[in-house]
Amino acid sequence: MEMAEVEVFAAIAAASSLSGAARRLGLSAMTVSRRLASLEQALGVRLVQRTTRSVSLTAEGEVLLPFVQTMLDADEAARATLKTHAGTASGVLKVTAPTVFGQTVILPLIPDLVADHPGLQVDLTLSDSILDIVGLGIDVAIRIATLRDSGLIARSLAPNPRVICASPAYLARLGTPLLLDDLKRHRCIGLHSMPYWPFMGREGEISFRPEPVFSANSVDTVRGASKLGLGLAMLSYWDIRSDLSDGSLVRIELTDAVAEALFIAAVLPTRQHVPSRVRIFLERLEGVLKQAEGLERL
Repeated sequence: MEMAEVEVFAAIAAASSLSGAARRLGLSAMTVSRRLASLEQALGVRLVQRTTRSVSLTAEGEVLLPFVQTMLDADEAARATLKTHAGTASGVLKVTAPTVFGQTVILPLIPDLVADHPGLQVDLTLSDSILDIVGLGIDVAIRIATLRDSGLIARSLAPNPRVICASPAYLARLGTPLLLDDLKRHRCIGLHSMPYWPFMGREGEISFRPEPVFSANSVDTVRGASKLGLGLAMLSYWDIRSDLSDGSLVRIELTDAVAEALFIAAVLPTRQHVPSRVRIFLERLEGVLKQAEGLERL
């Protein structure tokens, strides 16, 4: 049963006429008649007896009426509840994000978020793999990626370029590379999901394939190995921002090539009817990212 048909039936029962129901609902008499006929066809029974002056409910219509009223009451209550919560974050917010970014950026903003919105619960899945957010019922995925045309990407939140980095001890021992070709003479740390290091040179895109002295399947392990002085690593800026700040890692900039530009992007299952909990979370996250960008420019 369609709610529009249910509303018509309830109005007919209250007004005891099709024209009266039409006036109550602000519809044409023809529309009311069509919706009633559609409801009767769907249920396979006659609900109303029509005469030239009035209508009355059949026995089947009398049986249906209390169920219809319950449906309408539930619909009104649901709409009122959703309207009350329209400007607040409530329910379970399901988020997925890369492991290091989730631990260092998203996790610290959760305490204030749930304190400001007592009706909110957060379910955070950290993974460096691309998850099926529709199949898993995830509200929003935070991804580190190059921006391409996609109906899923809601918006870019902040730039997040790839960075070549190494520990101060490693650079003191083996020197700092200045040119892309210099990387061939250095020890490198590999990430399983990135067999090539992408750069942009004077002639366009360049892919450098490192021969890693050590490789791992997680960003956090590569980051830790780099801090231990095992070699050069290519990671994204936000994954090592705190390490660059405290000096445990040093950013290496080549003179003839620039590492690939990435972005932090919010990916949603759909652009329509985005829940308040998602909008409020993204506003909070974007504020944190923009504040950090502003401090770094000072």
